[in-house]
Amino acid sequence: MSLSGRALRLTIFVDDTDTWHHRPMYTEIVHRAHAAGLAGASVFRGVEGFGAGQVVHTTRLLSMADDLPVAIVIVDAEERIRAFLPRLDDLLIEGLAVLDEVEVVHYRGRQVRA
Repeated sequence: MSLSGRALRLTIFVDDTDTWHHRPMYTEIVHRAHAAGLAGASVFRGVEGFGAGQVVHTTRLLSMADDLPVAIVIVDAEERIRAFLPRLDDLLIEGLAVLDEVEVVHYRGRQVRA
C-alpha cells in the first residue's frame, strides 16, 4: 500500500478498562481497522489523564491506576478514514474521537520476501 501527501489522522481516546464483548475496546478498534484494510493503527497507553468525568487517573497512585487513558491512532487517506467511521458506531464508545488533517511524508512497510 502506498500513502503520501494529504491524509486524515483519526485519534480515539478511551479508558484502558473499556471493553467490547469481553475484549479491550482498543483491541476491537484495531482489529476493525485491520479488517477495513486501513494503512495502520497504533495504540498508546497514557500514564496520566482525565476526561469528561473530570477525575484525574494516574499510575503514580495505586488506587487511581485504573481507567488510564488509551489513544488509538489511525492514519489513511481521507476517503478511507471517513468510510471507516460508521464501523465504530455500534461500539458505543465513551470517550473522544478527533480527526486531524496531516501530511504523510514517509510510509513504507516491510518488504515481503518470496
